[in-house]
Amino acid sequence: MPETPKKEMTFFDHLGELRWRLVKCIIAILILAIVIFIYETEIVEGLFLGMAKPDFITYDFLCSISQATGMEESLCASEIKLQMIDTKMSGQFTASIYIAIIGGIVIAFPYIFYQLWSFVKPGLKKNEIHGSKGIVFWASLLFALGILFGYYIVSPLCVQFFGTYSISDDIAKMPIFSEYISMITTTTFWTGILFELPMVIFIMSKIGLIGPEFLRTYRKHAVVVVLILAAIITPPDFISQIIVAVPILLLYEISIFVSASVAKKAKV
Repeated sequence: MPETPKKEMTFFDHLGELRWRLVKCIIAILILAIVIFIYETEIVEGLFLGMAKPDFITYDFLCSISQATGMEESLCASEIKLQMIDTKMSGQFTASIYIAIIGGIVIAFPYIFYQLWSFVKPGLKKNEIHGSKGIVFWASLLFALGILFGYYIVSPLCVQFFGTYSISDDIAKMPIFSEYISMITTTTFWTGILFELPMVIFIMSKIGLIGPEFLRTYRKHAVVVVLILAAIITPPDFISQIIVAVPILLLYEISIFVSASVAKKAKV
């Protein structure tokens, strides 16, 4: 018996499907956000306030490297004397909601990407789908690596620098709690997004918007942009900028390889 041809979806059918997939994503984020909100005290004290202490894992690691390479204690963290304040009646509650939502998005990222990919996938050709095998896994892995890098490298460097920087000893360091939380979550989240660069290049190469020659041609420009970006999101010291810049430049080189691989398969 011959197969019944599938009915072609209209614009409104596609719009309805996209809306339903977005609803699924929002539900997943809200469920995870509720769980995070329930354990907000443990999360804030363990993941956020712990970063202000000199025994945080990143500070211990950098200090051990400093001592092992004969740099004495130049990379060891200084004690951060912070007294958090809350200047708004709803400040801590707002910060808790913010942590819960961002945390929900981070944890639900694989599911969110899967839903968006499932929406785009039917519009691709068979060879394009075959060449994109494992895309959800790689996108999720890159995002997770970015989150880990942002949390354990970029954010601690920012907390250590801004927490110890002082113009005068007569000025007390009393940061607003919500600003402290926002700095860590924002830095960590956007580092995760930044690590999606190879995936973005892969998709753009697939649809023909960019190619390996373009990326190679503007490699020097990319290095300058990355160094400027590293200088913006890290404390103004050479070591911190290099620690952040090197992985991003490595991701750019990986992106060139990915784009070249896509272009090679397209010619076959």
